[in-house]
Amino acid sequence: MTLLPLRERPGDILPLAKYFLERYSKRLNAVLPKLTLEAEKALLAYAWPGNIRELENVIHHALLICKNTIVTNTDLHLNPDFARSISTKPALPVLPLQALEQALLALYEQPQQALFEQLEEAIFRTAYQFCEHNQVQTSRLLGISRNILRHRLKRYGFIDDKTQVEDV
Repeated sequence: MTLLPLRERPGDILPLAKYFLERYSKRLNAVLPKLTLEAEKALLAYAWPGNIRELENVIHHALLICKNTIVTNTDLHLNPDFARSISTKPALPVLPLQALEQALLALYEQPQQALFEQLEEAIFRTAYQFCEHNQVQTSRLLGISRNILRHRLKRYGFIDDKTQVEDV
């Protein structure tokens, strides 16, 4: 099984760091330390050229030198040559439905009147454009009858009563 390098899996960095903290604190019979927010940001902003083994060594060392069971970014002793900006990290691949769900969550945080109708209109508009204004293809794409599609297209003003049905 092939795994991507840790730098391409930023979502794994903090869970692995916490796992190594638990593992080594148990081995050393020490109280489980906590990572500060700055330490977490530093871990996420690091390029991890040594992959998971480097993360494990960094956490083990930080556990040995941290004070008051709190691991700070200075306890990590990360090589500054491999620091990178969090904003420049490679984007994780997002499935289209996941991206849509995230967009919907953002819309729900800013409620608008008739949100469902706005979303429905956007769905019909983009599908109709995607199918180059072909009603038969658009109805197939959306999995609805052509009659329902025509009704919605009329409702939202994309066609009028005089618009003819395009050929397949």
